[in-house]
Amino acid sequence: MLQTEIIKKIRRIEITTSHLVNDVFSGQYHSVFKGRGMEFSEVREYQAGDDIRSIDWNVTARMGHPYIKRFVEERELTVMLMVDASSSGEFGTQQQMKGDVGAEICALLAFSAIKNNDKVGLIIFTDRVEKYIPPKKGKAHVLRVIRELLYFKPRDKGTDIAAALEYLNRIQRRRSVAFLISDFICPDFSKALAIANKRHDLIAVSITDPREREMLNVGLVELEDAETGERILVDTSDPAFRESFAQMSSEELSEREKIFRRNHVDVVNITMDQPYVKPLVSFFRMRAKRLQT
Repeated sequence: MLQTEIIKKIRRIEITTSHLVNDVFSGQYHSVFKGRGMEFSEVREYQAGDDIRSIDWNVTARMGHPYIKRFVEERELTVMLMVDASSSGEFGTQQQMKGDVGAEICALLAFSAIKNNDKVGLIIFTDRVEKYIPPKKGKAHVLRVIRELLYFKPRDKGTDIAAALEYLNRIQRRRSVAFLISDFICPDFSKALAIANKRHDLIAVSITDPREREMLNVGLVELEDAETGERILVDTSDPAFRESFAQMSSEELSEREKIFRRNHVDVVNITMDQPYVKPLVSFFRMRAKRLQT
C-alpha cells in the first residue's frame, strides 16, 4: 500500500472511531475497566462527615487534632492489543477483509484507552510474534499503532495463539487488559489461554466471515487454504457437501465457545456481514451489568 493511501486510510479510521469513542464507548470503557486499586493522595484535616476509619493516627498525634488519609482510584491501565496477522485474515466476502475490520476495532479500543489516559501496546503475531510495540500513552502513539497494523507485512502465514499468549505473559508482568483479535483458526490454545487469563483481563474478539459458516451453491470451486496453500476442488452444488461443511463449521465454533467458557474468557463475536459496533456495545453493557451485581 502506498504511503499516501496509508495516510488517507488512517485519517478515515481516526474520524470514524473518534465519533464512536466520543458518543458511545468512552464512558462505558471507563466504567467497565477499572484501575488497579487505590493509591494515596494526601493527608488533610478531619471534617464533619468523614469516615473515622480513614483517620491517620500518627499525624493526628503529632498535630494534636484529627487528620485523615485520602485515596483515589489508581486509574491508569495498560491495554494490550494482540492482533492475528496470519493469511486467513486476508479473506473476506463482504466489503472488507477480516484483517481490515480487526484494524478498525483496534483503533476504536486504542482511542477509547487514551481518552481515559491509559497506555496502549501492540503485539502482532502469526505462528510467531512478529511485532511488539511497548505500551505508551498519547494520540501520536495510537496513530503509530494503527499505521503499523495497516502497513505491516507478515513474514509467516500460519497462526499460533498459544505462542502469542506466552509472549504476553513474558513481557507484561503487571496485569493488563488484553484484547485478543483473531479468527481463531488455529491449533489448540486452551492451556495458554487459561494461564494468560489468570494474569490478565483477557477478552477474545472473534472475527468470522459468513462464507466460513455456510457455503453458497456456485458450482465447482477451487478452495485454497490461505495459511497452508493447500488446494481442493469442491462441488458446491451438492447439498450433502454444503450440509457437511455447515455442520463441521458449527462444531468448530461450538468447541471454540466451550474453550472460552471453560476458561471464563469473555468473547465479542464479530461477523463480517454485520457492523462491529453493536456486538462491542453489547459487550461493554454486559461487563457493566456484571460489575453492578
